[in-house]
Amino acid sequence: MFGAWNPKPQTMTKDSEGVWSITVGPVEPEIYTYAFYVDGVRVLDLANPQLKTGSRGLDASEVEVPGTPTRFDEVQDVPHGAIHIHSYRSTPLKRLRNLYVYLPPEYDKEPRRKFPVLYLRHGSGDTEANWSDDGRAGVILENLLAQNKARPMLIVMPNGDTDNTWAGGSSPEAMESLGKELIGDIFPLIEKTYRVMPGRENRAIAGLSMGGGQAFTIGLRNMDSFAWVAEFSSGLVSDADFDLEKHLPGFLAGSDGVNRKLRLLYMGCGTDDPRMNGQLNLVDLLRAHKIRVEWTSTPGGHEWKVWRHLLADLLVRLFQPVSTAKT
Repeated sequence: MFGAWNPKPQTMTKDSEGVWSITVGPVEPEIYTYAFYVDGVRVLDLANPQLKTGSRGLDASEVEVPGTPTRFDEVQDVPHGAIHIHSYRSTPLKRLRNLYVYLPPEYDKEPRRKFPVLYLRHGSGDTEANWSDDGRAGVILENLLAQNKARPMLIVMPNGDTDNTWAGGSSPEAMESLGKELIGDIFPLIEKTYRVMPGRENRAIAGLSMGGGQAFTIGLRNMDSFAWVAEFSSGLVSDADFDLEKHLPGFLAGSDGVNRKLRLLYMGCGTDDPRMNGQLNLVDLLRAHKIRVEWTSTPGGHEWKVWRHLLADLLVRLFQPVSTAKT
């Protein structure tokens, strides 16, 4: 089974020595996942240390096909930043949690400079590590910085699951706890530990799938804390039963205030994702109420290929002056 989105079984062949093999492709330069099925049992490639992991265990093996020229999400010979891992106590959840912080190369090179912050949230089944490992968030930003296409920023990647279930990241109770944790626990940790620029104008929140629903609702409930809000492929907001008024009371009626406060409201999805129509319906609803929203689609389904492209598109827009920001 090769590929992350809607893969089809492909038959392997056995040689005279009893070794099973298959040749796949040619395929486009990309990061791919795969697994073997042996007598109906899913098996990872034990000869390959590159694994797709998550909160529910080992998911698949990975193989990277380099590009010529190098892909936008491929490690290049450019200045590199660093990843820090922090433990903190979550007040709402009453336990220790971890988060990742990406520091751009400019952070150490310019010791008096302060930086804006993107709070980036993962999807269901993933952890605080996946935006860095599978999403290549730091790599993508480094490549954009080397081309002078984005502003240097910190990327903070917290854990968005409260109990490793769908409800633990998407229910009203979970949203309430995660919002309190972000503002009450994570903000102070980041602002005490790092040189960050204060205020809502210098904070963005974004996320994919489950984390996209979190970013959309937490960000728009707290526009005094965020001026930049983005969601990718959220199932919550694209569901036919999604009630925007229930999640964000008075939001649609306050379009003038929303447009004054938000520097960017961004939505994106893969063209083959079943959530595409629901996303477009929400975009239409927002625009019908005169709320400015930037919409982007990219080829693919509900998969990391899509979210890496959307993140790259978002990063060039964040924290830009009014005259150049796309709104």
